[in-house]
Amino acid sequence: MRRALAGVALAAVAALGLGACTGQTDAEQERAGTIALLLPEAQAARYETSDRPTFEEVARQRCPDCQLLYANAEQDAAAQQEQAEAMIARGTDVLVIDAVDTTAATSIVAAAERNDVAVIAYDRFIDDPRVDYYVSFDSRMIGYEQGKAIVRALADAEPGEEPPGALLVHGSPTDPNSAALKAGVHQALDGADVTILAEYDTPDWSPTRAQEWVTAQLTQYAGRVDAVYAANDGIAGGSIAAMKAAGYEPIPPVTGQDAELSAVQRIVDGDQLMTVAKATDQQARTAAEVAVRVLRGEDPVASTTIGGVPSFLLAPTSIWADDVERVVVQGRIHAVDEICTDPYADACARLGLTDEGAS
Repeated sequence: MRRALAGVALAAVAALGLGACTGQTDAEQERAGTIALLLPEAQAARYETSDRPTFEEVARQRCPDCQLLYANAEQDAAAQQEQAEAMIARGTDVLVIDAVDTTAATSIVAAAERNDVAVIAYDRFIDDPRVDYYVSFDSRMIGYEQGKAIVRALADAEPGEEPPGALLVHGSPTDPNSAALKAGVHQALDGADVTILAEYDTPDWSPTRAQEWVTAQLTQYAGRVDAVYAANDGIAGGSIAAMKAAGYEPIPPVTGQDAELSAVQRIVDGDQLMTVAKATDQQARTAAEVAVRVLRGEDPVASTTIGGVPSFLLAPTSIWADDVERVVVQGRIHAVDEICTDPYADACARLGLTDEGAS
């Protein structure tokens, strides 16, 4: 079975020999240690543009003789199971996993335990005490910040005969972060003068599914949608596309998360209210550091414990239009020339967002 799984790995896993430049053999690299990184999907740009390259860079720096294995499951939990088993069969010592389905991922944790492989849950919590560490952001805090942004925006609007209405477009129901985000946004909206018109759990965080659902709600609640809570920037993009197609002008306040380039451009242009930056490079850096230390037999001291799992939770940062230069540009999330392409040049000028101002 292990030989068969190793064959699967050739097709499913991109193996990066971090010790190759030292001239070591594969056997010598295996003795140095192997760290495997499993990411869930590529719809959110951050995974391939931030999480993966930062993780790999830090792993190289901290453990140049280690071997690193990588795979992206493309939102397929069964494929992720095969990838994990293939990596375990190849002699992985530490498995860092951002689970597609955190319930299904408990079988990966069990397989890892049987083979003495340490597991670090990355970005999404796996509710299994056999997980060694958890590295992520405080998702409930993110949801709360998004919800307060809706309350703040609607408080500034002209009062109407009825309380303003909001649609809540949540993330994937298989992602425990979605539940935490949902709890946070409800905490912010509880007691606020806002009517929740309808809620939706978006399968696989799909912008297309979000757009379809929002389109239907705009018909059902015609003239009553004053804001949209979107759990991340992809869902925000789908929601805004639905409102534009329905003729909304201006676009009601829409939240987001991840500080994707397209979302920052929408914020600059006034189509999206805000987003939440999670400094995914910092998260990936932390996970890589923890993985290398665990590989070396150390016991990193976590800042808190969740479900019996030692956890490192990082703080998010809200980004509104006035924060783009300070947080996004000066924080090196996106450069001015990336944001201020021709369609957004006038909006950037109104914000004073220029290369000279960012230098």
